Amino acid sequence: MTTTNDTTDTDYAHEHTPRLDWARHAPEVFKAMIKLDAAARAGVDPKTAELVKIRASQLNRCALCLDMHSKDALAAGESVERIIQLSAWEESKHFYTEKEIAALELTEAITVLTDGFVPDEVYERAAKVYDERELTQLIAAITTINAWNRFGVSTRQSPGHYTPGDFK
Repeated sequence: MTTTNDTTDTDYAHEHTPRLDWARHAPEVFKAMIKLDAAARAGVDPKTAELVKIRASQLNRCALCLDMHSKDALAAGESVERIIQLSAWEESKHFYTEKEIAALELTEAITVLTDGFVPDEVYERAAKVYDERELTQLIAAITTINAWNRFGVSTRQSPGHYTPGDFK
């Protein structure tokens, strides 16, 4: 049996070719984002930070950031199983700590502002397991990955070329 594929190789290449090298055209913005990312990560558990980055990137459909942060998480010792389960973390809570669950829930609330705000109950659960400084840093890390995702998605950055530690 023969099937036809309506998508040609050139269509695929076009869909996945970066639109714009934003880091080259706005190097000061890129450098500022690198500094913001480093400042936002300070004090956040490295594994939690990568889980947050992966989950926000899943929600935002940023292939570049999914590639990058999955590789960084693996390099930091994160398990493949926990990375795979992230898209269904609510049904797989037993894989994550109470703090990680609060971070993931907060990540979703901040990333998908469908109601225009972060629900009080989500914020309160996070505030119970993170002190104010930790919570502030976590919110900064979530906000920063969302900014990275927007650059990656809008300029159509392609995944598959990142090596862990490239931007640390």
